[in-house]
Amino acid sequence: MAAMEWFTPWFSAPGYELSRLVLQRALAVVYLVAFLSAATQFRPLLGEHGLLPATAFVRRVPFRASPSLFHWRCDDRVTGACAWAGVVLSAAVVAGAADAVPLWASMVMWALLWFLYLSFVNVGQIFYSFGWESLLLEAGFLAVFLGNAETSPPVLTLWLMRWLLFRVEFGAGLIKWRGDACWRDLTCLYYHHETQPMPGPLSWFFHHLPKPLHRVEVAANHVAQLIVPFGLFFPQPVASIAAGLIIVTQLWLVLSGNFSWLNWLTIVLAFAAVDLSPLAGTPALDPAPLWFGVVVCAACLLVAVLSYWPARNLVSRTQQMNRSFNSLHLVNTYGAFGSVTRVRQEIVLEGTDEERLTPETVWHEYEFKGKPGDVRRLPRQFAPYHLRLDWQMWFAALSPAYTRGWFEPLLERLLVNDRATLRLLRTNPFPQQPPTHVRALLYRYRFTTREERRRTGAWWHRTFVREYLPPVRVTGQYGGRSW
Repeated sequence: MAAMEWFTPWFSAPGYELSRLVLQRALAVVYLVAFLSAATQFRPLLGEHGLLPATAFVRRVPFRASPSLFHWRCDDRVTGACAWAGVVLSAAVVAGAADAVPLWASMVMWALLWFLYLSFVNVGQIFYSFGWESLLLEAGFLAVFLGNAETSPPVLTLWLMRWLLFRVEFGAGLIKWRGDACWRDLTCLYYHHETQPMPGPLSWFFHHLPKPLHRVEVAANHVAQLIVPFGLFFPQPVASIAAGLIIVTQLWLVLSGNFSWLNWLTIVLAFAAVDLSPLAGTPALDPAPLWFGVVVCAACLLVAVLSYWPARNLVSRTQQMNRSFNSLHLVNTYGAFGSVTRVRQEIVLEGTDEERLTPETVWHEYEFKGKPGDVRRLPRQFAPYHLRLDWQMWFAALSPAYTRGWFEPLLERLLVNDRATLRLLRTNPFPQQPPTHVRALLYRYRFTTREERRRTGAWWHRTFVREYLPPVRVTGQYGGRSW
């Protein structure tokens, strides 16, 4: 008892119980979305017959380099079961299951969520190479040590959450300031809303805001990412004010585009600095068990040691963004849009059912769920759900180097009407029988002007650039293609 009482004065953060509740339940929602994405997309992208089969990956990469449950078994049945198990467990935590069990069992639930998702990320290759994957894993690891309704929130874990949020925001601010000159002359948003990977339903309207307002947006972003994060480490109410400003700026980004769960998870982390005690009071909870205090201190020491690499990266002139320094994705470096694309290009996939190609051949387009295609189609809101193939198509339009290993298999799947692959798309113009040929064209896309929008009803205007990949036909399933 004396040991527990010794922990209580400095170890607990009374008054943050509601903040922890919001943080944990919202984090579980993000986990739910992430596992749902794996359940619906992993098989066609990375399954046994996927575009980049994880089975081949685990054969050539050792466990120590990519720790994953799937090194033991990696067939579609196992990966599917794990994805749906993650969905169920996440939903249970959202519903309060982690607060209805003993503290140790709650920690096991959070640890299981973390390891299950780590297993997908570490075999996901290019389709799981995004910074928000590591961000979810790092936040999920820290959540193991947040405790549950039995104890007051550990102050050390809350500080680690703030340190994570600081790196997310400050790292993003630094990479912008050091990167593209348009961030320094305040002109990046002249282009960004139009050229971002996946515009949302309001992106057209954001793009057409007055240019002086775009400059204000960029300046406000610098303040929010380079100055405000330091307030997270100040006493209340400064920390809550800083967190509130971060939440507001992230909601602005939510409205202007589709960035998977990056913005939502950043908002979730901000609650580690928000004091909600005026709303909920300070309930009397039992002192933290000694064993829990020891475990939390050990985790804090681990994070402190691992923080050397991302901290050094922040002050480096050659700062990297979205990098993990270890195979467990703990204590990473973050950042986004160090450079901004001025011109939007899109790859359009087409097919035909004609056996012989002529200049008069009729081609039909495949429509993707999120990325621009039909110029009259308003961009949809998908975030926090992550459309992984759509994002890779954006990168592929930037450079053929991003297509290595998966683009040709994608065309092969279209040539045989592979059901799993077609479920990743919005439309299949050949529902009865597969096309005889498919091809890829490159177009330049831009948002229509207000006058063009009134006259044509289109949200986009596109101009043909060149043939990206010539027509291809298949002579054997998943192989024998001819160009």
